[in-house]
Amino acid sequence: MSKLFLLLSFLCIGATVAGSNPLAAETKRDSINVPPVLLQMIRDSAIQAELNLSEDQIASLRETLVKVDGPWFRSRNLPSAEQRPIVDQLTQALASRLDTILDPSQASRLDQLVSQALGTRMVLREKVQASLQINEAQMQSLVETFAHTDARSLELQQAMAAGEKTADEVNKTLADLKAAERESLLEILTNIQRSKIGALTGKPFDFASIKRTFPLAPELRSDGAKWLDGTPVTLQQYRGKVVAVHFYAFQCINCKRNLPHYTAWHDDYADDGLVVIGIQTPELSSERNFDNVRAAAKAEGIEYPVMLDAESANWKSYNTTMWPTVYLIDKEGFVRRWWQGEMNWQGTPGEQQMRTTIEALLSE
Repeated sequence: MSKLFLLLSFLCIGATVAGSNPLAAETKRDSINVPPVLLQMIRDSAIQAELNLSEDQIASLRETLVKVDGPWFRSRNLPSAEQRPIVDQLTQALASRLDTILDPSQASRLDQLVSQALGTRMVLREKVQASLQINEAQMQSLVETFAHTDARSLELQQAMAAGEKTADEVNKTLADLKAAERESLLEILTNIQRSKIGALTGKPFDFASIKRTFPLAPELRSDGAKWLDGTPVTLQQYRGKVVAVHFYAFQCINCKRNLPHYTAWHDDYADDGLVVIGIQTPELSSERNFDNVRAAAKAEGIEYPVMLDAESANWKSYNTTMWPTVYLIDKEGFVRRWWQGEMNWQGTPGEQQMRTTIEALLSE
């Protein structure tokens, strides 16, 4: 995924805005989405270093992430109204577990980092509202500001999807919206309230240093699966390596156009630590036949591990929605980027962009 996706994610572009007019007086606070910053940032080594987590604490945290990350990852394609309660529940489960993992000093610093990451939207946290003693009129003004940002962000997303705006244009406008939110916050709060913000956010943290904001990749499932060479593989066995997991169907023309790229990655980067894994999830009945899948893989010159995902167990586990799709997984097992569809569709330099990401992950 692109840096633009990350920016949109942190600005909550998929927010649910109450009513047709986001500035209407009846705008509700719960209509404003708050980015799941705790879920996003707690997995990153820079945050863990800032909290001074021990190896045992990091191991306990990872055990928790294994439980919450699968449902979180699978929720990404849901409508906002369905996704939000799932993310809220997972965030609460994570927060509850962190209460038992962190010491008081670490918990306090993490709370500051959450407020920092939320930026202006930290005022949607009840503890921030209480600390700043924000009144109802102020809160309504802030919510209206956030609703306006969300509505404009959604318009920008739609315009970019329609090819009416470029990523650079959208990024610039999003930055302007973010700046406008900050200005509105300062105008709405009193001097006394503004003076208390520093204590709530603590020492500034460089969030640009964060690399991991996506979930752990779901482990490969064996339900109805059969490996073409007869040897099952797992993501766990490749910890310490970068892994590219691609979903395809051998008769899908868009998939066939991507296959040479995966083979080239295998040829060019295997010695550097890249592992390519193919998952052939049937789209047509003929693609459920093991011999057909194996013959097609041989014809394509595929030499890396390939699984016939006959019951679509892995397709569902990743909540993949399109043939072809490829996921890049870092050395610690976290999803770092994915691409849906042909990488070089209509001149898009997708394959080169993915190569750049692969090289960056290999260098970490």
